[in-house]
Amino acid sequence: MPPARVNLPVSPRFESPMTAPDPEQKHARRDPERHREALITATLDLIAEIGVPETTVSRIIERAGLSRGMIHLHFGGKDQLLIAAAQSFSASFSAEMETQLACAGDDPADVILTAIEAEMSAPLMNERSARIWHAFRGIANPSPEIAHECGTRGGLARDALLRAFRQLAKETRAPDPETLAQDASYGTMALLEGVYVDYLANTGRFSRTDALRAIRRYLAGLFPERF
Repeated sequence: MPPARVNLPVSPRFESPMTAPDPEQKHARRDPERHREALITATLDLIAEIGVPETTVSRIIERAGLSRGMIHLHFGGKDQLLIAAAQSFSASFSAEMETQLACAGDDPADVILTAIEAEMSAPLMNERSARIWHAFRGIANPSPEIAHECGTRGGLARDALLRAFRQLAKETRAPDPETLAQDASYGTMALLEGVYVDYLANTGRFSRTDALRAIRRYLAGLFPERF
């Protein structure tokens, strides 16, 4: 007579392979770029709204709808996430600038005015972007990576302006065309920096027309025949 069959309890460790994986971990492996973008967007939105100091990990993950571990998984920590956010924002700025500069003609004066107008255009100069830039610059000193992304000594606009001013300077009889081009480029960028500060401080009263007129008056003093 065969022995009676005994139903032994199944150990939980043998059940685990049949258990569905955590959905968030599954999607993190399958679509890491989507989660990275969600965290970066949440970070930038919060910085624009409440500034860097108040943009905590808890607020970021709540805005992004992800778990705390996602920041460490994709970036290693909040500091690296802030750097990635600055890089992403800078890349978006450069992409829009490149698009607008592509519409400029070959004339250097046209390139200069296009670059200036692009800097003050609504896609690039708006309340959100101005808040983000100034917030990043507030923490740039201890972070070389962020300083690199939000500095004014480089970038697509600065390079385009310098090349165009060099062309204009060659048309003049200036004893030192290169210094003239450097000064014109530096001065224009400094004026644009001031325009951004004025825009952020006086958004409701700011006039893009007045700002452009003031910069053109400065350029006319350097190159009266072209502006």
